[in-house]
Parts: sequence; structure tokens; C-alpha cells
Amino acid sequence: MSSESSAANRAGGVDGSARLAARGLAWLSAGVTGFYLFNLARTVADLHSAAPLSASPGEPPQPSSAQPPAVSVIVPARDEERNIRRCVESLLAQDHPSFEVIVVDDGSTDATPNILAQLQRTDGGRERLRVTRVDALPDGWSGKPHALHVGAQLARGKWLLFTDADTQHAPAALRSAVTRAERDHVDLLSISAAQDLPGFWNRTLMPVAVMCISFMYPPTLVNNPRVPVAIANGQFLLIERALYERIGGYDTDELRGTVVDDLALARRVKRCGGRLLLVDGRALVTTTMYRSLAGHWNGWSKNAVAGAPGGALSFALLAPGLPLITVAPFAALAGGLLRRSRRLTLAGAAPVAATLAYRAYLDRMLGVPLRYGWTHPLGGAIFTAILARAWWYRLRGATVPWRGRSYAAAGRAQR
Repeated sequence: MSSESSAANRAGGVDGSARLAARGLAWLSAGVTGFYLFNLARTVADLHSAAPLSASPGEPPQPSSAQPPAVSVIVPARDEERNIRRCVESLLAQDHPSFEVIVVDDGSTDATPNILAQLQRTDGGRERLRVTRVDALPDGWSGKPHALHVGAQLARGKWLLFTDADTQHAPAALRSAVTRAERDHVDLLSISAAQDLPGFWNRTLMPVAVMCISFMYPPTLVNNPRVPVAIANGQFLLIERALYERIGGYDTDELRGTVVDDLALARRVKRCGGRLLLVDGRALVTTTMYRSLAGHWNGWSKNAVAGAPGGALSFALLAPGLPLITVAPFAALAGGLLRRSRRLTLAGAAPVAATLAYRAYLDRMLGVPLRYGWTHPLGGAIFTAILARAWWYRLRGATVPWRGRSYAAAGRAQR
């Protein structure tokens, strides 16, 4: 009797474990499915929550006032020979009546200085382009905040536009942004730019990055002055100069050493009572962030190591969470089909369907072919590796290289 009882107990234990595992699988499937359906609904709502930044060809140059406000466009550039000509030429071609372009050459060692010298000799360059060079980075500063600070000190405009060297601007971009900012009485206006995504790795990784950022910083909350959520896009960040100077600009303990300069500035502006507006500007500005897997790996690693808040605990929570929503559903579906397990197949099929529905909408926004939705688990796995690497670097106090400098967890450049 005792052996039969033990066998029954073991069988009951196995059945109980199987039921528990099945219940957990069902909850995971429902949770991930709900995540993507919620994200899809919110992405659609965010896209329609504020009118996109755009301008019709027939729009008058300055509809809101007889005297257009002067704008200082500030471009930090470090080893940007591949991008700087296209960027500056598009800025010099702006149809806003009153603006200047200030390029801060942040110690470039490539052909960037020569290209800028050529641009200064053009008709538009002689009239509007100023170039200044920074050869040494002061202690306590990160490279880009310091370059923006140097440019802002030279600026003469009422508005400051911080923009990256890898951007290209339609002629109406500056005028449309200034008109919108003054019409809507905002202190900081930023846009989501169109992403130029050549090649497999761009199309695999950028949708995952956009998913994560938009989930943490939805525009409907960013644009709500009663909610502390704040972010801006450093590819196009227009801020009123008076407010910028009132909050101390980048020359503050909070901002000097940051590597997420746009996020840090937006948070400070909102805390100080400024009004933010984040809108869709894909019709007016295009950017190419990275061109290779190595570029993505190093760029996102730099942000994760030196820019992410929360310390090791946040990484310990994020690292397993990302593969659960990106890799696990596809693994469950594949495993269920291979093992001919109806339960496992269904547990994977629902979240995979929701993922592909969300990715179809997102990929259409980004100009990514729909077939790349199936690379979602690969993108999630790579970003999980980036997070794990960042966690390990932060625990060891190690630095991550970026454009000839090394950044520690505190965000400050080490050399």
C-alpha cells in the first residue's frame, strides 16, 4: 500500500506541476498578447493626438507675425565627414527669413573641418554659416552637451535649434517648427524624424528600439503638462532661448556629463514649468542613425551604460523582460509546431499574431518591409545582449567607447 501511495503522490505532483506550467504559459501568452494590442492602440492614438509638423508648398513664409523670430541652428559634429555636407546644405536652404547655422566641430580628425571650410565659401555659407572648433573637452563634461553649450554661447537667435549632423531637413522644416511653437505657446518643440534604414540590421533593430522608447515615453503623456513624463529628440530640438538660459542650459551639474542630452534637457524643462510638444515630423526631417550592426551595438551600448537611470536593479528587471515579449512567443510557436503540441502552439500563436499586427503598423511608419516583422525575436535578443553587457559594465565600473572617447556609468567622458 505504501508504494502505491507514493506512486499516486508522485503522479499527483507531476499533474499539479503540469497544470501550474500550463496556467503560467496561458498567463504569459495573454500578457504578451495584451502588451502588443495595447501598444498598437496607444501608438495609433499617439500618432493622432497632435497634428504632425508639415507645411504645404503654398504656405506663406511667416503667417503668424510680420517680424519673424531669429533662430540659431546649432550642429555638434565629431568625425562626420559622411554626413555633414548634406546636413549643412539642407539647413542653409531653409526658407525661414531669419536664421544662422553654427557648427561646433568637436575635435574631428577626419575630413569634417575641410568640408565645413568649403561650405563657408558658398553663397549661403558666407551669409549664414559659422564654424567653431573645440580641441579639448573640459573635465566633467560629455562631448555633445559641451558642443551644444559652446554653440548656444555663440547664438544670437530668440530660438535655438539643436540638431544632429546625420539629419537632412526639408526647406520648410525650420519655418514650420517655429510657427508651430509660437502658435501653440510651447517652450520646447521636438519631432520624431523619418528614419533612413538601409540594410538588414537597421530594419531589424530600429523597430525594436522605437517600440521600447515609445512605450516608455508616449507623446500623449510627454505633451501633457500635468504629467512628469518627458523626452525630446536630439535630432531636432527647438527651445526658446530665454527658457534655456533661465534653467542654466547644459552648464549645470545635471546636464554637463549626460550622454542622453535630449532626454535630460526635456526633463529639466518640464520640471521647471516649461511646456513640451513632441510631434510627428517625418515629412520634414530625415536621419540615418547607424549604418551597421557594430554602429547599433556601440551606440545603444553607450546609452545603456552611461545614460540609463536606475542602476543595476533596473537592468536586472529589464534584461529578462525584453526577451519575454520579443523572443519567447516565437520560440513557443516554433516549439509547439516542432513538437506537435497544440497547447504550446496556441500559446505562441496568439502573441505572435499580436506582435506582427503591431509591427505591421510600426514598420509602415518606419518604411520597413513587412517581412521584417519576423526578425522581431532577433532584434529583441540583440537588445537583450546589449542590456546584459551594460549591466555587467556598470557592475564592474567599466567604460564603453564612443567616437574616440570612453564613457562610464556616470555618463562623463573619460578621455
